[in-house]
Amino acid sequence: MDILETLKTLWEGSGFHSFLIDGGWKNLLMIVISCVLLYLGIKKKFEPLLLVGIAFGCLLVNLSYFGAGSSDALYHMNLWDEFLDPASESYHSYGAIMAHGGLLDILYIGVKAGIYPSLIFMGVGAMTDFGPLISNPKSLLLGAAAQMGVFLAFFGAVCLGFSGNQAASIGIIGGADGPTAIFLTTKLAPELLGPIAIAAYSYMALIPMIQPPLMKLLTTKKEREVKMEQSRVVSKTEKILFPIIVAMFVILLLPSTAPLIGCLMLGNLWRECGVTERLSDTVQNALMNIVTVFLGISVGATTAAERFLSLETIKIIVLGLTAFCFSTVGGLLVGKIMYKVSGGKINPLIGSAGVSAVPMAARVSQMEGQKANPSNFLLMHAMGPNVAGVIGSAIAAGFLLAVFK
Repeated sequence: MDILETLKTLWEGSGFHSFLIDGGWKNLLMIVISCVLLYLGIKKKFEPLLLVGIAFGCLLVNLSYFGAGSSDALYHMNLWDEFLDPASESYHSYGAIMAHGGLLDILYIGVKAGIYPSLIFMGVGAMTDFGPLISNPKSLLLGAAAQMGVFLAFFGAVCLGFSGNQAASIGIIGGADGPTAIFLTTKLAPELLGPIAIAAYSYMALIPMIQPPLMKLLTTKKEREVKMEQSRVVSKTEKILFPIIVAMFVILLLPSTAPLIGCLMLGNLWRECGVTERLSDTVQNALMNIVTVFLGISVGATTAAERFLSLETIKIIVLGLTAFCFSTVGGLLVGKIMYKVSGGKINPLIGSAGVSAVPMAARVSQMEGQKANPSNFLLMHAMGPNVAGVIGSAIAAGFLLAVFK
């Protein structure tokens, strides 16, 4: 009899019992979805550095489904609900998370506190050459124009019944900047982090498929064939002063951008100042890899079935695609205007690089330009709007955060 009781206890405490008896079929569906995401990340190489981690985090949180309050679960939504509830004793206190949370709860603190996205921005700054933007300041206009989708998707989300905070978080997908989307969403609408992060990184990975049809639709062959003149050489002094000046101006204008812009510019300053090579190398490689590991798994933890499988998720995916497309269109349209104003000296294809996906969007501009004219070399010209897009998406996020926080 003792053996039977033991076996019964083991069965009732297993995940198979939860799946079969306690209505865990939704978690089984999420496990299938996580396997699909793993396939896309590993086989199709869709943003694999983050998508593989997000997919496996999704797998872990749904495999460990034993009810929201179980100590065996890796992620406890009820603890985070209390963290966000002003009526709760645990409101905005990490004490309960540290005392009662699982592994993924503790790792998620870095997302919620804005640590991981900011450190990712520091790595991006250390890896990015701002020279093309400095040599051609007009690129800032293309980076700004490519944020059009952010605000169009925001209004679309409001029309579909999302709150202002949720709509702002959905709209930022249009900036094509995963860390910025995660940063803003954890501040304004943490309940939507899972679908927003997956949508943001999926569309970033699909840039080579999404952008070319829009580029061909909105530009003529003559425009795509334009060869741009070589940019001027940027001095070392300019490269050192640029991150300092941008940090001072943008943070004074929008203090809410300080974590992202501050880390982005600090990383770039380490790269350019010439006396901190070791720090720059660490940020670009070791630190970037460590933070990417924690960020991916933590974001995946928010895709528990009971929150992810909803009509809202479908709406977010559609709105995210709409935002991304309109951001690309905004950059291309301003690129066409600059083509006309410059007398045909600017190739409008570089406008599509105004989205923040560095350097993939710039590479797509280069590839499409070479298809039209094999002697075309647009990569460095497209890097200007591309870098401007990184700054633009952070500013857009800071503006939305200032309005809705």
